[in-house]
Amino acid sequence: MPVPLKVRPGQALLAVSALLMGCGSAGYAVDSATSACRQNPLYCATVAGEEAVVPTAIRGGAEAATLWVLTRQTRSDIEQALVECVEWANAEVNLQRFGGKSPSRAQCQEELPGTDPCGKKVTRAMQLGREKHSLARQCTETKLGGLIPGRFSLEQRYRHDSQTGQKQLVSREEARVLRQQGCGDELEGTLVPDVVIHSGNPLEVLAIYDFKFPCPFSNDPTWNKYPEGHPYYGSTQGRMYREVFQVGPHLVAPIWRVIRWVESL
Repeated sequence: MPVPLKVRPGQALLAVSALLMGCGSAGYAVDSATSACRQNPLYCATVAGEEAVVPTAIRGGAEAATLWVLTRQTRSDIEQALVECVEWANAEVNLQRFGGKSPSRAQCQEELPGTDPCGKKVTRAMQLGREKHSLARQCTETKLGGLIPGRFSLEQRYRHDSQTGQKQLVSREEARVLRQQGCGDELEGTLVPDVVIHSGNPLEVLAIYDFKFPCPFSNDPTWNKYPEGHPYYGSTQGRMYREVFQVGPHLVAPIWRVIRWVESL
């Protein structure tokens, strides 16, 4: 079973995968990428981290299409942009709320007056997380819009059929209407990654990133566990991303930068 591996700042992470053997080295050129990954370009794009134009079969192979996939440099540029955005959002909200200091554990655990629209209590940590996510999202939209226009989605909601393995996009308008009808019960079981990098089609996912803003900052960034009664009870967001989208999702957090997902041996 895949498990997230957290590496503290300054530590190196070395992950060796035998799967890479099927697609050659990370530095192969367009011609070799086409040859090695013709049969399954999405798989090789995910594993090898290449960017190339790879012919793929469409509806029986009568036509040819192109698939955009990631180079190591492009992935690095994307991740640098995401790190800059979460660190800026974290600093900005802390400046507004605490004069630039990080909130204490007691401040993070403080319950705020009132409840959310579904009647649940809201803590200071939850409020801060929402504010920081909002700023990070705005920053990411600007940075990735200049870097990889048309090849990313932010907070795109997906509905997944566990029986068929099929995925569907859920629009913001549909989600809004369903929430109004009963706090979004019909949305239970949908998945909403913060950042999806894709081929140009949001259903062809190449990489996933989630923003995390631990409160207090000494907490480890982690994916939330699903509560009892939820369709995914016993799992986490990260594991469901891996199962549904077939890519190793990563966390992005202030100080920690990018926390990578690796397959267990």
